[in-house]
Amino acid sequence: MNTTIEQQKTGSEVFWGEIAPCEHLVQIYADQGAFLDSLEGFVSAGLLAKEGVIVIATRAHLIALEQRLWTRGVDVSSARERDQYIPLDATDSLSRFLVKGWPNEELFDQFVTELLGRASRDGRRVRAFGEMVAVMWARGQSGATIQLEHLWHRFCQTKAFSLFCAYPKSGFTQDADASIREICAAHTRVLSR
Repeated sequence: MNTTIEQQKTGSEVFWGEIAPCEHLVQIYADQGAFLDSLEGFVSAGLLAKEGVIVIATRAHLIALEQRLWTRGVDVSSARERDQYIPLDATDSLSRFLVKGWPNEELFDQFVTELLGRASRDGRRVRAFGEMVAVMWARGQSGATIQLEHLWHRFCQTKAFSLFCAYPKSGFTQDADASIREICAAHTRVLSR
């Protein structure tokens, strides 16, 4: 990893570098660029702090994120080999624990426990980004999405890792304000970007 990065921190990187364990954040975004800036800051700050970073995102967002990390000088391949950076496709990940469109708690616990074990190797703190909820929300599975948010939140509290979620604002069509309030209520902090 390029050590000169530490001397080039922006305001958002300072925020991401100071994020507390057990924090469950959400960003509802209208602009892809602003979202990717946030995701890049979250991931790069974790990698710079030698934390384990789990990213469960759409393929398009995984590709865009890795391009940004490479441009920044982050050795993504090396971090992946050490399980310090664990990128997973959101749709593939959902298939590991959804049963008839609903999160199976036991399968979810197994899935997350295995990921946290890999990411926390050598005593590393862990941070995770999850976009599975946005995928489910876009499918119209609002009840299952809220259930998944609660399962994640429980894990954040018991396993002491930070979790960042994001939803595109365009996914909130019917009674958007009420839906956004419901999603925000399932988190400890809402990012305004």
